[in-house]
Amino acid sequence: MLFELTPELLALKEKAHSFAQEKIKPIAAEIEKKGMYSDEVIKEMGELGFLGMIIPQEYGGQGQGYLSYMVVLEEIAKADASHASVMALHNSLFAFPLINYGTEEQKQRYLPKICTAEKYCAFALSEPDAGSDATSIQTTAIKVGTDYIISGNKIFVTNGSVADFVLVYAVTEKGKKAHGITTFLVEKNTPGFQVGTIEKKMGFKGSPTCELIFQDVKVPESAILGKLNEGFKIAMDTLNGGRISIGAMAVGIAQAAFEEAFAYAQKRIQFEKPICEFQAIQFMLSDMATQIETARQLTYYAAWLKDNHLPHIKESAQAKLFATEMATKVCYKAVQILGGYGYLENYNVARYYRDARVTEIFEGTSEMQRLTIARSLLKD
Repeated sequence: MLFELTPELLALKEKAHSFAQEKIKPIAAEIEKKGMYSDEVIKEMGELGFLGMIIPQEYGGQGQGYLSYMVVLEEIAKADASHASVMALHNSLFAFPLINYGTEEQKQRYLPKICTAEKYCAFALSEPDAGSDATSIQTTAIKVGTDYIISGNKIFVTNGSVADFVLVYAVTEKGKKAHGITTFLVEKNTPGFQVGTIEKKMGFKGSPTCELIFQDVKVPESAILGKLNEGFKIAMDTLNGGRISIGAMAVGIAQAAFEEAFAYAQKRIQFEKPICEFQAIQFMLSDMATQIETARQLTYYAAWLKDNHLPHIKESAQAKLFATEMATKVCYKAVQILGGYGYLENYNVARYYRDARVTEIFEGTSEMQRLTIARSLLKD
């Protein structure tokens, strides 16, 4: 199926493109150096509706589908991956589980505030000894009266150091692995909630990633998202959709790298002619363009399936796997085309290369995507 965007989606894409290129791209390099995205720009993204793309209108969102969300997210990622990560976090990892599993009170309390960037949010699942194997988390939530006491450490938490609201996954029934994990909504000002190490990363430097420490953090029973002991199900359901967003981000990063390399190849003169006239460069550009478009179509297809409430676990994994590995290859070639200039930090392709690499890791490594795809194939 070939996805041709409707006039409405094309207009939305142009709106996102203009904003991203005018407001985000000019500050992206400086944002990376400072290690923090622009609050002002994020709030503008909120005003434009980008932080609440999939959130129903009654909670302040746009009420759009995943395909619309992917179209916008790609444009934001094309300008800067760190700003795109905030958009993906608000929509995919925090809003989606609240929309599908939250109570009406929880939706009213949290969703309107993350739509406008009045408040920031985070998703805390990974731990020092539990990455791909999320069923091995050690953070516990012990019931005491009508409350739960949460204790443990989370790592690799995007936006964790600035988040006001955090989805925390904890063991509520030991020994039951996937059937003994519960999701909790924890607020920043809760006693015992601490920010640990803020990581220094290879890429996505404009988006803070940190450790979160929970020392006897007491939350009420009403902080449970969904049902007791169904946290693993919620996490997997959330990540199945989140992987589509990582695919879109990877496409955006790759598109940006391709455009920089293409423009450079047209103006760079060697042996008395532009290097784009050499077959070796033409083949590289041809492969890059083809791979980007293939990844885009895979991502759009997975989003379309999700919007139409059709099975999409395999397709989401395929989109993430292909798009993220494609982004790394395309950015590698972009650096190669620019030669020595591509290795300099004052050229954007070096940043794109650094940012692309982690897309093969977070929200499920490429190896885990291959396992998911294989299991789906064997079931068919």
